[in-house]
Amino acid sequence: MTLTISVPATSANLGPGFDSVGLAVSRFLKIEVLNPLEKWVIHHDLGSDVPSDENNLLIQTALQVEPNLTPHEIKMTSDIPLARGLGSSSSVIVAGIELANQLAHLALSDAEKLAIASEVEGHPDNVAPAILGGLVIAHSAAGETHYVAAKMPETGLLAFIPDYELKTSDSRNALPDSFDYKASVAASSVANVAIAALLTGDMTLAGQLMSQDKFHEPYRRHLVPEFDRIRTIASDKGAYVTYLSGAGPTVMVLATPDKIKLIKAALETEKLPGQLVELSVDTLGVKVEN
Repeated sequence: MTLTISVPATSANLGPGFDSVGLAVSRFLKIEVLNPLEKWVIHHDLGSDVPSDENNLLIQTALQVEPNLTPHEIKMTSDIPLARGLGSSSSVIVAGIELANQLAHLALSDAEKLAIASEVEGHPDNVAPAILGGLVIAHSAAGETHYVAAKMPETGLLAFIPDYELKTSDSRNALPDSFDYKASVAASSVANVAIAALLTGDMTLAGQLMSQDKFHEPYRRHLVPEFDRIRTIASDKGAYVTYLSGAGPTVMVLATPDKIKLIKAALETEKLPGQLVELSVDTLGVKVEN
């Protein structure tokens, strides 16, 4: 019987929730576990840069969880674009943990999966919603991971996914090495109110604060030339907020569903170099079917 594991894409940071806040969205990585083999074989159409053997991140992660797994033939498909700020690598990490969990019958809890994923990924903002679904605020340090999973207030989502990649390492290099004390307090207070607004369902206030991020967008927005134009048009059409998804270059717009339609139509006239994709919040996270 075929084992199927599905993991959603994720949009991290949500403005000031840097490295700690993420949202699961409706694009997916799916792996189908087929026959046992002598060596791992992965069938995919993700390009020659993605390994098709035990060097694939999926298998590397699974073997970190359980080194003695029996190799299998696996089919991997994904509509999560690589290096676009939608959690493509995080989805593979989460799938790898779940692969080990299922094949070795480990019965890992969500908290245990998240602790492992945070250690592998380095921070929990993408892996947490990929595991849990919905909106997740998480913190990981000194081997401990704490999180709050919440329902995202009702909103439409529109993603501009550029034709070009932006590696996380390049985006990280755009950030300052340190903040002074006053700047840190200001950035933290913006984040605190933004998250409080999300948790109490106030998208209008949340959007206002998310657009005032001081942690990363001021330093990264020049890496995505379309960002300012998209934000201006979306704001004019009544969006709650426009933000860089993860490290970019995907730009995410949040608005009521009717306004999302208007914003998309307006942006289509701009002939931007990429795709405009309407998304929805995924509330399930990683799913397993036998």
